[in-house]
Amino acid sequence: MLIVTTNDAPGYRVVKTLGLVRGITVRSRNAISDMVGGLQSMLGGRVETYVRLAETSRAEALQEMVEHARAMGANAVIGMRYEANEIMEGVTEVLAYGTAVVVEEG
Repeated sequence: MLIVTTNDAPGYRVVKTLGLVRGITVRSRNAISDMVGGLQSMLGGRVETYVRLAETSRAEALQEMVEHARAMGANAVIGMRYEANEIMEGVTEVLAYGTAVVVEEG
């Protein structure tokens, strides 16, 4: 599955636009990650615990979006974006979305 953040894919031609696709996940922190993250943040620098949580959330949302696109018959997603919103303290929604298309080389 070709995924690009641009509205076209150099070297490819969009032959059919299928529509909006999205993938969503909702993740929460836990007491242990909050404790480790709190200690890391007091020391300064990269807070690895929260980086892993963010990366896992994005990967899940992206995979859901790809599955949605494949179910529609797409072989590419253009204009792909991520959004994240805090639903409540410690609970975050991550959304991956874009336009499902069929592309051909050329």
